[in-house]
Amino acid sequence: MEKLTFLGIGPKIARITIPYLVVTIALTLIFPAVFTFGKGPEEPLLVAGIVLLAIALALYIATLYKLVPGIRDNRLVTGGVFRLCRNPLYAALLLFLIPGIGLLLNSWIIPTASILGCVAFRMYISEEEDLLERLFGEEFRQYRDKTSLFFPNPFVKR
Repeated sequence: MEKLTFLGIGPKIARITIPYLVVTIALTLIFPAVFTFGKGPEEPLLVAGIVLLAIALALYIATLYKLVPGIRDNRLVTGGVFRLCRNPLYAALLLFLIPGIGLLLNSWIIPTASILGCVAFRMYISEEEDLLERLFGEEFRQYRDKTSLFFPNPFVKR
């Protein structure tokens, strides 16, 4: 019998995104004149970066809080942050963590790693969705039809 796994398509996304992210961070640190927003008020960028990192951390922890027991019990998780989107863990990393790092480092190129990560996410997410449909059938289809794939939507009414 197929079972859910904790990592899912994460390693596939990471193999593409992390090397690029490392290169963008290195480029920012080595060539700040080219890859930063330039001299100016850096405090707003720091504050925005901290806010994005705080959101990423909160979303990541809230996701793990629901996901770990769901995987352990091999059940579909639809409550908590999974009401906002079907993939809050990937959203936390790609929409909040990476851009937050970019803002903290005053870099315009670092957030482009999120774009690459989103492309990788779109390339591979059907593997997870297909598994969930095989395991949970109609329950997953109903959840999928009511819940955003990736972008958190706090205004969902169910």
